[in-house]
Amino acid sequence: MANNVDNDITVELDGHVAIVEIHRPPNNFFDYELIRAIADTYEMLDADDDCRAVVLCSEGKHFCAGADFSARESWGQAQLDAQAGQLYREAARVFSARKPVIAAIQGAAVGGGLGLACSADHRITCAEARFSANFARLAFHQGFGLSVTLPRLVGETQASLLLLTGRRVNGTDAVAIGLADQLVPQNEVREAAQALAAEVALSGPLAVQSIRATLRGGLADAVVQATEHELAEQSRLRKTADFREGIKAMAERRLPNFTGE
Repeated sequence: MANNVDNDITVELDGHVAIVEIHRPPNNFFDYELIRAIADTYEMLDADDDCRAVVLCSEGKHFCAGADFSARESWGQAQLDAQAGQLYREAARVFSARKPVIAAIQGAAVGGGLGLACSADHRITCAEARFSANFARLAFHQGFGLSVTLPRLVGETQASLLLLTGRRVNGTDAVAIGLADQLVPQNEVREAAQALAAEVALSGPLAVQSIRATLRGGLADAVVQATEHELAEQSRLRKTADFREGIKAMAERRLPNFTGE
């Protein structure tokens, strides 16, 4: 069974595993509309007893290469804040879903894309993938609940290193620090994610949902609280000269010259 949720998302049910695929190749950029579509899909699958586990994957080179800042150059501060607020309300819905999610990370999971990857229960990846919370490199504050999810996965110290430096981590290192769970060849990432989801689906579905709710207890509420703070800090920092310089430097593929203003 295949189903087009909208232009960005398709769903295919293979046995008891739902394959949710993002279709914005090659970068699969992150925005409010995409997260809303994913949240709608998860709610639909929560109501489908045939679905016991979910694979979240993407068409093209990257899992999700972050936000497309070039598409927002003409937006004003109020519009940017409103879009971010809407996005984080949809993020709360993503984290509130009841069925386990395995993310297949075949390429970049950057910025908000990393936040989306961290919303899943497990991540399958390859050596060629790269993970980056690159917000500080843009003179910006992290979002999508990474303030909560990243320390849960890799610990406070490693999360601090990733956030303060904005460094890129390849798939091999991501598995080593606990950011991803399994390393496979790049052309086997989706297959391995489906295999893990199928293994989960062999367990009692009510027990799986119960265990998951216990393990993730309070996570959705913590993300809501975190995103309120993240949004306020993003709004404040978006007004700075450093943020404008960070975005310009990224577009020009050069090191930024930050002044603390």
